[in-house]
Amino acid sequence: MEQPIHHFSELFEQLGLPADAAAIEQFIESHAPLPDDIALADAPFWNEAQATLLRNALADDA
Repeated sequence: MEQPIHHFSELFEQLGLPADAAAIEQFIESHAPLPDDIALADAPFWNEAQATLLRNALADDA
């Protein structure tokens, strides 16, 4: 079975963030690197809805 290809822009849209290439690059530059002891969904820059979306996606192996 083929694994679907997911683009960063789709994730950013789901998170309610600007999804154009420049905005994605700026977001990554602003928030990277994430310390090793912080899970992505626990990062301080997400609002509660964004963190919940990420936690649910991880739990669903999405």
